[in-house]
Amino acid sequence: MEKNYDNSAQDIELVRNEIKRLVNDPEISVILGDEVVERMSRWDDIIGKKMNEPFSLMVIGDFKRGKSTIINAILGRSIAPVNVAPETFTINCISYGDHPSVEAVLHNGKRVTLTVDDLSRRRLIELLDYFPGELEYIDVRSDAPILKEIQIVDTPGLSDLDDLDKQVKDFLVKADAVIYVASALSPFSESEQYFIAEYIAPQNFSKVFVLVNMIDAMNTMEDIERITGRIRDICSQLLPNAEVYGISGIDEYRRKIGLNRPDIKGFQDHYENQFLKFELALSREIIMQKDTIRTQRVFSMLRLMLTDTLNRLNIISDMMKLDRQKLDKLSVDFEKECSTLAAALENQKPKLILSITEMMQEAEHWMYEFFSKLREDILSCRTTASDEDVERHFYSYLVDKVGEAYRRCIEIHQSRLNDIINDMGAELSRKLGLESLAGIRISCSESVNVNTFVADKVREAAAQGADRAGFPSAAIPFLSNVLKKKQQSEIIDCALENYDDIRNSVIKDLKECYRNFEAFAMQQLDDIYRTQVEVGRETVAKAMEMAKSNNDADRMSKNLEKASEIVIGAVSVLKKY
Repeated sequence: MEKNYDNSAQDIELVRNEIKRLVNDPEISVILGDEVVERMSRWDDIIGKKMNEPFSLMVIGDFKRGKSTIINAILGRSIAPVNVAPETFTINCISYGDHPSVEAVLHNGKRVTLTVDDLSRRRLIELLDYFPGELEYIDVRSDAPILKEIQIVDTPGLSDLDDLDKQVKDFLVKADAVIYVASALSPFSESEQYFIAEYIAPQNFSKVFVLVNMIDAMNTMEDIERITGRIRDICSQLLPNAEVYGISGIDEYRRKIGLNRPDIKGFQDHYENQFLKFELALSREIIMQKDTIRTQRVFSMLRLMLTDTLNRLNIISDMMKLDRQKLDKLSVDFEKECSTLAAALENQKPKLILSITEMMQEAEHWMYEFFSKLREDILSCRTTASDEDVERHFYSYLVDKVGEAYRRCIEIHQSRLNDIINDMGAELSRKLGLESLAGIRISCSESVNVNTFVADKVREAAAQGADRAGFPSAAIPFLSNVLKKKQQSEIIDCALENYDDIRNSVIKDLKECYRNFEAFAMQQLDDIYRTQVEVGRETVAKAMEMAKSNNDADRMSKNLEKASEIVIGAVSVLKKY
């Protein structure tokens, strides 16, 4: 049964007003706490802007996937910066303007006029120091017809610049729809799948387009179908509502602006048809439905906010019922455990060091096996690959293969290390008596229980510990030697000449990464202990504070009941959608 959104604007405003009643009620806001009230206000502000700002289509993906080329193909003109290097250096919001323009938008609200040439990474790096504030995004205006309907957000490659990853995730929350760009040359790495599962899937977008770019690098239709089929299989698990298209962004861009389109393999009609199917689906399912999609996104955000608030109200209500005597005993027992567990924690560290050493040895063995197979593949290129394929794609192929093998080792062991530290953290919870408090939520970026909070800390630690896990930097000078060669024979010969140096430098970097893992894991274990202690003390103290205020318990209960009625009433408004 199709839902009727005729009254959606009024109902959204009604629900927002109910949320404002909670935030503005002095007694209820005290019960919820400053952080929760601030978060609710921030979400409401995002929702308000979403209702008034252009529909936002975000183009996202790992680095070197051709996102900017695809945007230029969609627009039918050269707007987003394109280069062999990971060129997109900022968040670029591309929207309609009768007169094309480029401005840097700063966090302090100021704007700096730029030119299209300033969008390149090299030029922007030079300019950043002269901006009168920190850069938030680049506002690009173009008269491309599609931009009258939607705004397109061009993003830096994931894992390209770690300090921009958070900004990409923040923009993802504000997005209305998503295009995820993958590469036929390196289809869906573990890190790409992790990002989709952790950050895109939970957003509940009504439709996600997955574009498998660079299928023009494939030699046969069987290869094209195999790659796109594999990504469809993965998407069926991660994003059941995704539509997958195998495309050539560069071929479509050339077609749109009238440049020469080499068609050596005879697949040009296939590239064009696939891109046309994607554009028709984009028009039919996104552009024509954009008002409905936006409304659904707002309802999703409101439901999440209301559920989060109701959970917190229920937890506070449960805390009020805790027996004071039990709380006193819990507090004493907790402090006793804190005094003895620090020493026990030290005894766990040698086991952790041994586990990481074994992981490093296993990774080294995997890498030697990988390079043995890679050498065979390089040699086979002499007879199986055309001169043009080698000259156009061999360097990217080599870099992607080496980087993928390197990251794969790290990602597998990262997951294993997470489990080890997570188990240790859970054991600390048990010994500190925090299991009985596991349902109590604490204020952070999201409301999470104690054990989930610790698990998140572990994931953050692993991510930070793997800062060097994107690509083995020591191998870059030797790989650059290959990039300088222009002809097929020179490229293959240079790759073989530098083969030992590339392999040895990758393994050297890999060992250094595991040594960093070890040092960081030791620190993280200490941090988890401190976090658990702080969370436990804060939770017990909060419960005891509320227990002491029994003289005013009736008043607080009435306010809790009032707040719950407001939230439940708002939830009931959303149930019809």
